[in-house]
Amino acid sequence: MTRWTSSVGAPQLARLLGSQHGRGTVTPLGGRRTPAYRSLADGIRLLVLEGRVPVAARLPAERELAAALSVSRTTVAAAYEALRGEGFLESRRGAGSWTAVPAGSPLPTRALDPLPPEAGESMIDLGCAAAIAPEPWLTRAVQGALEELPPYAHTHGDYPAGLPALRQALADRYTARGVPTMPEQIMVTTGAMGAVAAISRLMAGRGERVAVESPSYANVLQLMREAGARLVPVAMARDLAGWDLPAWRQVLRDAAPRMAYVIADFHNPTGALAPEEQRRELVEAARAAGTLLVADETMSELALEPGLELPRPVCAFDPAGNAVITVGSASKSFWAGLRIGWVRAAPDVIRGLVAARAYADLGTPVLDQLAVTWLLTTGGWHEAIALRRAQTRENRDAVVAAVRRHLPDWDFTVPRGGLTLWARTGGLSGSRIAEAGERLGVRVPSGPRFGVDGAFEGYVRLPFTVAPPVAEEAASRLAEAARLVASGATAAVETPRTYVA
Repeated sequence: MTRWTSSVGAPQLARLLGSQHGRGTVTPLGGRRTPAYRSLADGIRLLVLEGRVPVAARLPAERELAAALSVSRTTVAAAYEALRGEGFLESRRGAGSWTAVPAGSPLPTRALDPLPPEAGESMIDLGCAAAIAPEPWLTRAVQGALEELPPYAHTHGDYPAGLPALRQALADRYTARGVPTMPEQIMVTTGAMGAVAAISRLMAGRGERVAVESPSYANVLQLMREAGARLVPVAMARDLAGWDLPAWRQVLRDAAPRMAYVIADFHNPTGALAPEEQRRELVEAARAAGTLLVADETMSELALEPGLELPRPVCAFDPAGNAVITVGSASKSFWAGLRIGWVRAAPDVIRGLVAARAYADLGTPVLDQLAVTWLLTTGGWHEAIALRRAQTRENRDAVVAAVRRHLPDWDFTVPRGGLTLWARTGGLSGSRIAEAGERLGVRVPSGPRFGVDGAFEGYVRLPFTVAPPVAEEAASRLAEAARLVASGATAAVETPRTYVA
């Protein structure tokens, strides 16, 4: 039995290697300073570490790659041998060679679980991409919910599909976005994670292959791992302009995943926005492959550029909901403490999810549902989202300016929406920077948390969830952490300084 879950063709690998030229990351093949085999090995290693070539992806045969690169087969054989010696390649006679990461690679620092409020003011927490509540709208929504609560208090309070009023309000929102939707196509969940967990339990059993973007949202990756899924990573487009459609078509064809999980709108962690034509093409490719496409719209409300015209939702290209299941949430766009998510799918899929819920959480808190219903039906939602966008835009601009000032060798694309900045750390280990940063008083999640099996070691994720003065101090501490990592002196780190926002 082979261990690879996807494959990279010789022309594709040659194209990826060629795209590295001019970035200062790898010497061109045949360069004067580096032997050709060493340059090739370094190029492939970098593609694995950056997630451009997934871990456990089958590489082309030596003869095929040699022809595609116009080098000798001896050069490719020597490069493969060097990668095997470094732990980035595994091979078995008759099965080929597939990418790997070395045993004992740095483990990412825990940084996606938010610090408890009692942790004090000495630590700047950039681990959790969640902002403070957009007041006064939270208070108004809760007050409105309390006014509507008495009739529900005379019931048992369990609504496995969600409150009818909220299902109707959510269906109306999709209809207003150009996707006609009935309440029977909506199930309310306990956050987006509750939605993804319910879909995974019903649609992708243990051992099933699930295609995921690379990188992708760390908590969903971990959820699927613990559910026993076999994750098949698909690299994002190099310029973060959405998806790499040829790579997706190849994975859907070769790996035949049961399910695929994607974030089309202001992707977490990269902030990428998939264009409309890519959405159409991916839906068509998934339908042709028999793969269920799960589209996470958690960030869709957070467009930060005024006048930005958003593509139609992914489900617009599958209005019946047979090939696409949509996940939404109030947690990122409004407030994480309001644990309301939802699923939009075909009515029979919703019925299956509701039936399976009896063995999970039975339902979502009624008061939270009433609060979101109040927001959606009174216009409060639009006002709150406008406030959230303004705050997030200011925070984003502050984070970008601070990182450019304190860490000028870090590379990133400024996203047009969402909550996160995906930064390449100037050739340093993101895991080591995260470790040093935590001791200096700033928590960030390192890149490997967002990849499969150790990719993205040279990245960190920075959320737009702190005010400008805090962003400045956070960047200063990260710069000090980066200097310590570069010097190899990470063991001698001072106690975190107290910082008052």
